Amino acid sequence: MLNRSVSDEKTLEILRHSTAHLLAHAVKKIFPTAQLTIGPTIEDGFYYDFYYPEGFHEEDLKRLEEKMHELAKANDPIVREEWQRAEALQYFQDIGETYKVKIINDLPGNETITVYRQGDFVDLCRGPHVERTGVLRAFALTKLSGAYWRGKAENETLQRVYGTAFSSKDELKAYLKRIEEAKLRDHRLLGKKMDLFHLQEEAPGMIFWHPNGWAINKEIRKYISAKWQEFGYEEVNTPIMLDRSLWEKSGHLGKFDEHMFMTSSENRDYAIKPMNCPGHIQIFKQGLKSYRDLPMRTAEFGCCHRNEYSGTLHGIMRVRGFWQDDGHIFCTEEQIFAESDRYIDQLFSVYKDFGFLDVGVKLATRPEKRVGADELWDKAEKALHDVLESKKIAWQLHPGEGAFYGPKLEFSLKDCLGRIWQCGTLQVDFSMPARLGAYYIAEDGSKKEPVMLHRAMLGSIERFIGILLEETAGNLPLWLMPVQTVVCNITDGQSEYVIKVKQDLEKLGVRVKSDLRNEKIGFKIREHTLQKVPYLVIIGDKEMQSGMIAVRKRDGKDLGVMSVEEFGKLLLNEIALK
Repeated sequence: MLNRSVSDEKTLEILRHSTAHLLAHAVKKIFPTAQLTIGPTIEDGFYYDFYYPEGFHEEDLKRLEEKMHELAKANDPIVREEWQRAEALQYFQDIGETYKVKIINDLPGNETITVYRQGDFVDLCRGPHVERTGVLRAFALTKLSGAYWRGKAENETLQRVYGTAFSSKDELKAYLKRIEEAKLRDHRLLGKKMDLFHLQEEAPGMIFWHPNGWAINKEIRKYISAKWQEFGYEEVNTPIMLDRSLWEKSGHLGKFDEHMFMTSSENRDYAIKPMNCPGHIQIFKQGLKSYRDLPMRTAEFGCCHRNEYSGTLHGIMRVRGFWQDDGHIFCTEEQIFAESDRYIDQLFSVYKDFGFLDVGVKLATRPEKRVGADELWDKAEKALHDVLESKKIAWQLHPGEGAFYGPKLEFSLKDCLGRIWQCGTLQVDFSMPARLGAYYIAEDGSKKEPVMLHRAMLGSIERFIGILLEETAGNLPLWLMPVQTVVCNITDGQSEYVIKVKQDLEKLGVRVKSDLRNEKIGFKIREHTLQKVPYLVIIGDKEMQSGMIAVRKRDGKDLGVMSVEEFGKLLLNEIALK
């Protein structure tokens, strides 16, 4: 997404929502039997869901776009109208819009019913919208997909049409160019090409990691574990399943229940954990804690599961089962500032190691559905505000988007295509430790509840790997690559020397494979280059006789002939630099 002020973002959101209505208008013109459902804005665009059993096709997108431009040129005013509930129900019943009737019936009885009219088209909507259709000039429809009504698999299948809109045609053109580049970097295609992972219908939203992909996963964990130790965290592990009563006390079951997987055994109900915080509180509660023990920092690669709607699942970016580099800092109120300040510095250093220098920061404040007294929220929000101001970091305020137990900082990475990925978080929580009975002995001998700082650096490890794959187009840095070099022979006569070179490199700690197949060397080079192997070692009779190796990089650059020791040193130096 392009850099914009909050007011610009709001204007763009209105423009895109109005374009979603323009799409619905065009669909009713071309496919009059299609029924309307909802058409919200999303990051970088919008979509509209239709009930149309006959189904849309890719070629329909061009027809719909042309009709949208025709309707926009009419420059009809877009007029907001307030209707009585009975009037609205009758109107949408009469024109056969079943889903609009369902939406109205689901609205609270005291809510004002508003519709927007443009030409001969009327749609149920809260708005707001642009004033006239003629304002809508720079838009495009991007793709089709399936969806379920209300996001639930037991409901009817809908046709989802995605699109985007911008204030100018130049912005639209730049975005579409970026989308084409993004297709070439799609982590799902790279995952298949590099033999990293796969997904299948028998485990929706769950990942089957292949050896190459799991090697990347392990390297990231190894790196993060070392950082935890450096930053003063103690690594722990907590159960994947906990009694329902614990989730009720923590507040998760009341605020997060639709995303939790439940099970039962021997007349007891359990929840598969969607997050790790209640488990870390149980560890804190073991043994009496003094103010002298604080801050106490715990961290875990927690295996979490969330019941995400099937329509929102996306490769390894949005899944149901994932590993999180989760951590919690138990501290006093006076320690919040120092711990938050320290964490932000640590986080930026980690992102730098992965090549991300452009980090966006948001402060998300109290949502409507929350736990805890307002005075505690005041303290928590002020703490995060103060640390941001002291560090002189550029940040944006996002009212109402905090977690149910506390405000949070969100740290987002911008990739080479300008896309924004929200990864790290820091949340200040005055409520959950008290709800679960955690306390420490203060300096005056009294019992006090600790403040709990929830923090994650990468967030979902799976999602972060997907981000890295798309950021680098699969050309991961050497230290992360599952196979760092492949040793290839030209003929069978060099096979024994290839095996020796491979063994020598393995002794140095290099992840190396040999390719002794009876294939032409050009074929081997092409195949391993497509798999993004950073270095290829080519061995013919000349290299074997001299006891040397020929080295080639994945970008095609020939590094010439060198000894195995020289090559090993080159690799280890590059790995050390990260």
